[in-house]
Amino acid sequence: MSGGDMAKPLLGHRSMEGDPSITPAAGRTIGVLGSGDFARSLAIRLVCSGFKVVVGSRNPKRKAGLFPSAAEVTFQAEAVKKTDVIFVAIFREHYSTLCDLADVLAGKILVDVSNNTEINHHKESNAEYLASLFPACTVVKGFNVVSAWTLQSGARDGNKQVLICSNNQEAKRTVAEIAQVMGFTPVDMGCMSSACEIENIPLRLLPAWKIPIFLALGLFLCFFTYNLVRQVIHPYIREQKNKFYKIPVEVVNTTLPCVAYVMLSLVYLPGVLAACSQLYYGTKYRRFPDWLDQWLQHRKQIGLLSFFCAALHAVYSLCLPMRRSHRYQLIETAVKQAVEKKMNIWVEEEVWRMEIYISVGIIALGLLSLLAITSLPSIANSLNWREFSFIQSTLGFIALVISTLHTLTYGWSRAFDENQYKFYLPPTYTLTLLVPCTVILAKVVFSLPCIQQRLLRIRRGWEKGRYVKFVLPSATGEYSSGETSSNV
Repeated sequence: MSGGDMAKPLLGHRSMEGDPSITPAAGRTIGVLGSGDFARSLAIRLVCSGFKVVVGSRNPKRKAGLFPSAAEVTFQAEAVKKTDVIFVAIFREHYSTLCDLADVLAGKILVDVSNNTEINHHKESNAEYLASLFPACTVVKGFNVVSAWTLQSGARDGNKQVLICSNNQEAKRTVAEIAQVMGFTPVDMGCMSSACEIENIPLRLLPAWKIPIFLALGLFLCFFTYNLVRQVIHPYIREQKNKFYKIPVEVVNTTLPCVAYVMLSLVYLPGVLAACSQLYYGTKYRRFPDWLDQWLQHRKQIGLLSFFCAALHAVYSLCLPMRRSHRYQLIETAVKQAVEKKMNIWVEEEVWRMEIYISVGIIALGLLSLLAITSLPSIANSLNWREFSFIQSTLGFIALVISTLHTLTYGWSRAFDENQYKFYLPPTYTLTLLVPCTVILAKVVFSLPCIQQRLLRIRRGWEKGRYVKFVLPSATGEYSSGETSSNV
């Protein structure tokens, strides 16, 4: 289904012309057992996709008003008799209520759309349990990863994939055709043993985000504690000044850019480590350690969290002048200058520092926004591999360099001022420079022609120490074989 078709409201039949692969499914009668929210949404989507729908209910008169007028609502036995493909939209604990229909269901295709309330709640999947109750039927697991809202409104911006598994290839093909007519993309997940994994998918909460989120929270707590000691605890102990009011905004605002900056460098650090591993072993075919492999797979999430922290930092910075404490400090500074009769307080160096600091920060945030936007599937799918690699790799590294300039401009010469060392602790920004500068230095080293060419050869398949056969002519004119190392 094209993007234009999905943007239209589901008020009529969708044209099936020009798509012969899904024509056999059009116009057939589909049964739905159940009268819950998902069953109603499923019936609506089926009707709007051009199917004849028969809904089986234990109380059809009371439930008829909940379904579209084009759908026929009748008793379960009558609905089963009128179709060969039946969506079982009832809970697992109610499967046994269908046992009285075993004879009528024989030979039918049952599509199990149910989910559990907990991961691996039962020893066997719902689909396998349904198949054990009705051995004369062909059970297909599918549509459980699609929400009722998506069924009614169309898979506009969400995931259009419908995961399907069954032991019967013909039944899977039939359900796949139905899914295509409904505007979804069927994905064959194999035999019925995959049903348990498919049923666990909707129950998982951001499985790919757990490690990056814990990493971001860990960095935030570390930097927050460090800044709390420097900005609040130190003046309270040494000068008896109460600056605890800084905790909600100022300390948080000092912590957020540290987390964003380090997280951005952690996106590109595993690539550096992977390149070092390939150079050391002289091959690209050696498996990376599990921790590095996991790190490489989570780079997208780490980058998005970096952008999130950077965006929060920008908002917090804009709100700094709105604080009451900031206004009091401005008035206090103005009064002191009036008492001391200071008419000109312009400091050229500080003016230039802040102008450059803000300008570079805006550019860095803009590049991070571009990286975040192009990581979205809808945008990434519109780019070819070279375009995507250029934005995520080249522009991403440029964003890291500009973020480093932003940090250095903020620090300026403060690293050499002994008054900036609280409890002998260096300024926070000096700590954040360690990992990014390491990544930048490694990238510069890798760009040297001698190293760049060797790394390029490795990534094209060259291996250190690999022997290749060659053939040489002998003195008698005959050919003899020999071996040589490919790194000669």
